[in-house]
Amino acid sequence: MNPEPAAPAATPIASTREQLVRLAREWKGSEGERWIFVLKSMLAAFSALWLAFRLGLDSPSTAMTTTFILALPSSGMVLEKAFYRLLGTMVGCASALLLIALFPQQTPLLFIGLALWVGLCTGGAAMYRNQQSYSFVLAGYTACMIAIPAIDAPAGAFLLAVTRLTEVSLGVICATVVNDALFPRHHNAQLMRTVQARRHSFVGFCREVLERRLSPAEAELTHLRFAADIAALESGRAAAFFEAAHARSQTRQLHAFNAALMTALTTLYTLHRLLHRLHLQPDSPAPQLLQAMQQRLAQALANDVPPDMPALEQDIAAARAELAQRLAEASKAGDAGVAPELAGLTPQWQIDFDTAVELLQRFAANLAAFHASYDGLTQQKRSQVSEPRAYKPKTPPGIVLASGFRAAAALLGGAVLWYWMAWPHASTALLMTTIFCALCSSSPRPTAMVKQILTGFLIAWPLSFVVEFFLVARANGFPMLVLAALPLFAYGSYLSTNPKKAGVGIGIILFSAQVVAPANQMHYDIASFLNITLAQNGGVLLSFIIFMVLLPEHTMGNREHVAAALWREALALCTASTRGLRLHLRAAGGALLPRLLLCFGPGQEWTAQLRHRFDNRVRDLLNQLNAASGPAPGAPARLVVRQGLTLLELGHSIIELRALIATSAQGPVATALQQAVDALANYFRQPERGRCELAITSLLHAGVTVRAALPEASDARAARLQTALTDLHSIYTSLLDQMPQTQGEVHHAA
Repeated sequence: MNPEPAAPAATPIASTREQLVRLAREWKGSEGERWIFVLKSMLAAFSALWLAFRLGLDSPSTAMTTTFILALPSSGMVLEKAFYRLLGTMVGCASALLLIALFPQQTPLLFIGLALWVGLCTGGAAMYRNQQSYSFVLAGYTACMIAIPAIDAPAGAFLLAVTRLTEVSLGVICATVVNDALFPRHHNAQLMRTVQARRHSFVGFCREVLERRLSPAEAELTHLRFAADIAALESGRAAAFFEAAHARSQTRQLHAFNAALMTALTTLYTLHRLLHRLHLQPDSPAPQLLQAMQQRLAQALANDVPPDMPALEQDIAAARAELAQRLAEASKAGDAGVAPELAGLTPQWQIDFDTAVELLQRFAANLAAFHASYDGLTQQKRSQVSEPRAYKPKTPPGIVLASGFRAAAALLGGAVLWYWMAWPHASTALLMTTIFCALCSSSPRPTAMVKQILTGFLIAWPLSFVVEFFLVARANGFPMLVLAALPLFAYGSYLSTNPKKAGVGIGIILFSAQVVAPANQMHYDIASFLNITLAQNGGVLLSFIIFMVLLPEHTMGNREHVAAALWREALALCTASTRGLRLHLRAAGGALLPRLLLCFGPGQEWTAQLRHRFDNRVRDLLNQLNAASGPAPGAPARLVVRQGLTLLELGHSIIELRALIATSAQGPVATALQQAVDALANYFRQPERGRCELAITSLLHAGVTVRAALPEASDARAARLQTALTDLHSIYTSLLDQMPQTQGEVHHAA
């Protein structure tokens, strides 16, 4: 029988076609995306310029510049920034008209009013640090752009404001239409890919911790990166909100996803620290007894399913039985390890084990909540989230005040310099200084940002001269004008797609759009060109000097400010009012209801809100530190990270203790726990060794009191008291890490 003929080999033409398709896909996924961005930016810019010419607007370059400012990767980001740009422009124009009406032909008072307004807006920008921040910045410097040119002719201020708003609106319309119609990149789809990536990295991180493949230092740096991821996810949600495909229910689910991620990360950090401590104790049986539970959680993560809680309870019961047997054997041998002053209390092994089990159970519950929030977010039929808790930035007040003061001082200083020099174009330098002092105040590295933009200005200076006087001057008609100016604008737009050179590209675009400045009636004056460009570069250079000289340590993410803010947040947690919770419980009445309400009613809501607020603010502070420290934070920055994560660990335990105090009748337990919380607040107010020792003493006393109340407590109250013991022990061990002990001291459990 003859063998079957072999399949024909692929023809060279088919093979070449497949290679071309593969190369085209690779190009589109990398370099192609950058050129598509450049194409869309150029189309929006020159469309706005053409319409401005047709409408006879006074400054067509303003419409073009607006499209460049709104040139962002996705349509959602463009719509978000466009909304806040329009809002900021309207508020800025209105404030300028109000100031001119209050101080007509009173230049000193007008500049003082402008300085106060710019300082207020810049402080608001530093406080929010998102596209709302841009709206604050724009409201500040738009007022200057309207009021300063109208100093000698206040009657023309209204026309300036209307023209400015019209030109900005035209640029906004062109940018949004082009980005949504030509090769649209919807941010909602990109956001869901980001959610999947965050979940994948979180699950991998959890497995590495449970399998003990990470050192504490590596885990701390990973937590720092997650703080940045959480903030970035919230920024992405805010941009996707402006797209039609983004539903309100999805916003709620994203808030729930972020909140579940923060809670699980905090519990994981506490668990990781405890497991690390236990493995440093060679005689403790806890690490071996906990191994089965850790493996079960790791396996659930590997299988992408929520933890099996009944199976976990079985592992816990088996581990408890084995621990009881070991303790009995140790007691018979006279080797229980209980200190004389704590005779009769639970041995150290039992306390460590119970704390670890409590944390494992909490983490399993956190994982279940995280899985539920992710499933609700990714499924078509989303689950309902009744009370979404949004992620909100929190900037240390010292940095907010310094940002506002710096911008106001820059405006007043520039005004004095303008008066002293008597140079007509100094007003341009004054505006540039004010704009960049305000824009860069929200940056963690403002000097680096201004330096990159100044570099772009200097590169664009000679290029703009060539384009203006050798190409644009010879252009005949709008098509030739586009061909003359296109290479320079495209070059700047292309550079802005490179993260390392984005500031340079933005500088080239902004400088070129203002200097080449196509107008209805073109005037080619070399002397005027040199004056304007010198003023623009001088203004940016002056803003760089101001950031270098005026309060240089008061910048976003400064580790000293972040560290101080972390301690303030921990103190606020100890002193936060429980009045609302007490009123709810008092209205409910009865002795049994408070304990039930703690689990199912206002008690749970109060703890959830306080925990979310604390997590939100601490992780936002860590995000600021991460942005300022860069990819490789130094030892001082890592120390602040460790402090912040430790305070997160302490904070969750303090919230549980305060909830128990608020829902307990007056007695020895409530008094002892309140004394411990007061001692912790005293330590947070002024972190010193002596105050730390007093806090540790209060924790030990509270632990003795709680254990004494356990035998006579009901089942529900005993469970709460056992949780309180876990929290006390967690706080105690964290404080020991904060305060290194001298050699020879005996450590006791709380």
